[in-house]
Amino acid sequence: MINYRIKSVGGYSERIGELVSMLEHTRAVTLKEIKGLTQKDLDYLTDEGSNSIGALLMHIASIEFVHQVITFEERDINKVEFLKWQAALELGQQARHTIKLNQLDFYLNELALIRERTLSQLKSYNDDWLFEERQWDNGVKHNCYYLWFHVLEDEISHRGQIRIIKRRLLQNNQ
Repeated sequence: MINYRIKSVGGYSERIGELVSMLEHTRAVTLKEIKGLTQKDLDYLTDEGSNSIGALLMHIASIEFVHQVITFEERDINKVEFLKWQAALELGQQARHTIKLNQLDFYLNELALIRERTLSQLKSYNDDWLFEERQWDNGVKHNCYYLWFHVLEDEISHRGQIRIIKRRLLQNNQ
């Protein structure tokens, strides 16, 4: 059952534990939303310019991966990583052609592997790390707290798209 309280998760500093609580709640709701979807459901396109649920799930995983690299390794993704995740990061035509024909377990595994690393890595940081000011090459300042907030908002936003696609699927199956 999903817990509807933000509480600091043990094993982490206080605020990181709260962040973990939010990450895990967000993921639990996403997993509940996609439970039981078939490969056909995951590949369904509402129109020629849309993204599939499978592509959106890979996008969620790719955004978390990129933010791991930026925050934990203090670098941007390299060429090899970009090539692996490009379709998922950019979505659109390339994703429609390459992210398909996978069963739900494939996406669940990708999401779980990425999340496992996030949770493991976050244990080695304290709350001060969340607020450390950093700056990208273009001069834009940021902190790790914002970057992990972005991981949350991105997943929540794409979960909304997933719900819309599921409604369309239901309408088409009636």
